[in-house]
This record gives sequence, C-alpha cells and structure tokens, in this order.
Amino acid sequence: MTQATQYGARARHSAQAYANIGLETQVFSASPEHLITLLLNGALAAMAKARLHMQNNSIDGRGAAISKAIEIVESGLRASIDEDAGGEVAKSLIATYDMVIRSLLLANLNSDYDKLALAERMLTDIREAWRMAADCGN
Repeated sequence: MTQATQYGARARHSAQAYANIGLETQVFSASPEHLITLLLNGALAAMAKARLHMQNNSIDGRGAAISKAIEIVESGLRASIDEDAGGEVAKSLIATYDMVIRSLLLANLNSDYDKLALAERMLTDIREAWRMAADCGN
C-alpha cells in the first residue's frame, strides 16, 4: 500500500469518525420531534444507498442497506409510537410503517425498484407531514 493510499484511507476513517460524532451530538441534544426527523432521514438515506446497490447489482450491499432501513423504521419509528395516546392516527401510522417494511422486504427479495420507490415515497410523505406539524408547533 502506498503512502497516498494509506493517507486516503485514514482521511476517510477520520471523516467518518467526525460524522459519527456529529450525529451523536445531534441525537443527544435533540428534542423528541428532531429525533423522529433524524430517524426518517436515516431510513431514507439507507434506501438511497439500497437503490445505488441495486443499480450496481450488489446483492450484499442492497441487503445491508435495506436491513438498515427496516431496522430504523421498525425499531426507531414504529416502536416510538404510543398507540394508546395516539388513537386512530397512531394506528394509521403503524399500518403505514408496516407497509413500508413489507415493501422493503419485497424490494430486497426481488430486487424490485418499484417496491423500493414506494417505501421511499411513503416515508418522504411522512417526513414532509412531520415537518409541517413541527413547524406549526413552533
């Protein structure tokens, strides 16, 4: 390995470590509303990576990216819903998150761009509605 290659690898590692610290800082100082925004953005970023891996026929990369998106939706977004306090809105949101997860599973299983796009559209719509609701609250 040349010195330039070693330097490039260290620079990428340093940049990733810096990004991770920045994200940790955002998470620890975030309001609950901002945490939901971070989760939605993270899931959408993972889906964008999955699309790129699909285009490059990278099965492992696609699977890892879709798994990350599913984990964020299931363990972060869906798990944060208080169904008792949220009533019908919470039930509808849970059903939507279940549809997103199902679409992601099918997208991965069949390398299906349409199912991935559907999941992205649903989460993008939720993110936009969430932003509008958060803006109204401020």
